[in-house]
Amino acid sequence: MRADAFLAAAAALPLRDLREIVPRGGIVVVAPHPDDESLGCGALIAEACLRGIPLRLVVVSDGTGSHPTSPSHPPERLRALREAETLAAAACLGLPAAHVAFLRLPDRFVPAEGPRAEAAAEAIAAAARDCGAGALFVTWAHDPHGDHRASAALARTARDRLGDVRLYAYPVWGWTLPPETEVGPPPRGARLAVAPHRDAKAAAIAAHRSQTTTLIADDPQGFRLEPAMIARFLREDEIVLAVDP
Repeated sequence: MRADAFLAAAAALPLRDLREIVPRGGIVVVAPHPDDESLGCGALIAEACLRGIPLRLVVVSDGTGSHPTSPSHPPERLRALREAETLAAAACLGLPAAHVAFLRLPDRFVPAEGPRAEAAAEAIAAAARDCGAGALFVTWAHDPHGDHRASAALARTARDRLGDVRLYAYPVWGWTLPPETEVGPPPRGARLAVAPHRDAKAAAIAAHRSQTTTLIADDPQGFRLEPAMIARFLREDEIVLAVDP
């Protein structure tokens, strides 16, 4: 199926209550970079926290690829900043810092296989066991970013180790795919309403100041989320795609 038709069909998936999507147990959200959790799953995290559903956030990469040549923010400082931003964003959504884990794999070079990938998959599985997870959520395997695809592979490996646990994917950069890109069978899954948590989600996204403002202004290669992209993630719903075993 072409990406344009797939995404249009995904946008028409039924709205579901969170407990219809994850009928039992806790939830693990896997974010390739600090900020993906707020963009793709902010309302989901807020809803789970509001309802007392155990949730763990696992951030895969160290985030240092966003401003690779900044004199003011060399890698160690940038990593510390992005982790602090993530904890601030989590707090906006109601998630305690103790429930956030940082794997610190290299941004732009997250491995999908090999010893470090195996260790990362086990860390995701451990987070799932810790909260009695009934489902994992990770970025879509067709997102046009290597770290997003690698994180999807890590989550699949973790799910295989866990047994009866559902796996869902959330698109982040998938919306930018060329329309003719082939992405496989029609989507299955659901949409979760953003409206009850829009303010919290907006605050969480804004907490990632290094990605949304000119906080780091001395790197001509620096990344910044465009307002139109932020607005997309504050629309009516979050899409979660069922991933087959």
